[in-house]
Amino acid sequence: MLTTQRIYTLLAAIATLALPLAAQQAHRVTQEEVDRITREAILIDTHNDITSRTVAGYDIATPNKTGQTDLSRMKGFLGAEFFAVYVGAEYVKDNRSADRTLQMIDTVRTDVIAAHPNDFVFATTADDIVRAHNSHKIAALMGIEGGHAIEDSLRLLRDYYALGVRYMTLTHFNTNNWADSQGDVDNPKIVHHDGLTSFGKDVVREMNRLGMMVDISHTADKTFYAALETSTAPIIASHSGCRAVSSYTRNMTDDMIRALAAKGGVMQINFGCEFLSQRYFNESKPLQASMREQYMAAMRLEDPTAKTAAIEKIKADFNAKVPSATLANVVAQIDHAVKVGGIDHVGIGTDFDGVGCVPPDLDSYNKFPALTRALLEKGYSAPDIKKIYGENLLRVMRVVEQRARELKSTTALTTQIDK
Repeated sequence: MLTTQRIYTLLAAIATLALPLAAQQAHRVTQEEVDRITREAILIDTHNDITSRTVAGYDIATPNKTGQTDLSRMKGFLGAEFFAVYVGAEYVKDNRSADRTLQMIDTVRTDVIAAHPNDFVFATTADDIVRAHNSHKIAALMGIEGGHAIEDSLRLLRDYYALGVRYMTLTHFNTNNWADSQGDVDNPKIVHHDGLTSFGKDVVREMNRLGMMVDISHTADKTFYAALETSTAPIIASHSGCRAVSSYTRNMTDDMIRALAAKGGVMQINFGCEFLSQRYFNESKPLQASMREQYMAAMRLEDPTAKTAAIEKIKADFNAKVPSATLANVVAQIDHAVKVGGIDHVGIGTDFDGVGCVPPDLDSYNKFPALTRALLEKGYSAPDIKKIYGENLLRVMRVVEQRARELKSTTALTTQIDK
């Protein structure tokens, strides 16, 4: 027989067991919450390579069946896009880098913005991005990928700024005449500079004066530290990740993340599978070596359609053999970066249409509600998510813009005194 006391004890035990479930239900993430936060946030992607297709004739308003970027999947989710002004290392030969840079700038201004004025608006400042978001348009900005684009000329750097470029990645996979790259740091045939040359430091200083963000996403570690020391404005990693989570050397060490954050910068999380997942990175390396000849043969094809088809087949064969990264890997990268550098120093730089593999459950902008939900379930608040999606990058832009005004004001005052 149950006594009164035993009944009370049993009821108390049942109530105790039910509390965690009740608490969980009380804080359950709703679709309404997910949609509201995703809609209110200004999602800024600091690196997208769709320009390598638009410059060859692709219309961004048509479905992109083999990549991640097209207008229908951008609208309603994306606030601002930094389109990559990517200049391959092959353009260094015969001084063709500037010509290619101008073509890439033109594809953003002509084939994207001018061709679709109801959807995109040309932007160069943080305030421009906010205005575009408030008018329900996508702010279109530009970042040069590969410092060889300036052909060792500060005059060209200034010209690119005048045309709208607002960041420059100091190197691509190739070391240039003034900055070391991660891509060839172990190559004994390459002349390295122990980070930045004196001219390389001048480039960083001139970027500060102009108001162009310094990007270190492809640089060697020594170049990162030299740029960080030289710059008097915060710097960015436009499309990187955490080396402690995936040991790909394009990712940043915890010490680098802390140093970047200490000077006010921001690291933008890359969605490429090798950046996100240690398993993918480990299993993909031997395949990359074995398929390199196939890729080089495809690149030598003269017919653009045949070349594209061959490359896409190689990618499909490759990805069929290696498990892709997932949404959970993206969350893990963000979470580690936040724990190391702080919530104010993490953002989004997808590298869409510039990498061979992205998580299938986060393979375009219309999938970002899934990331919003995952971050909420991880314990991130709405203000946290809005910082990661864009507010952190806006802050850096404003500081860079303010630093440029200060430097120009100082230069003008010095000129007056000298006279």
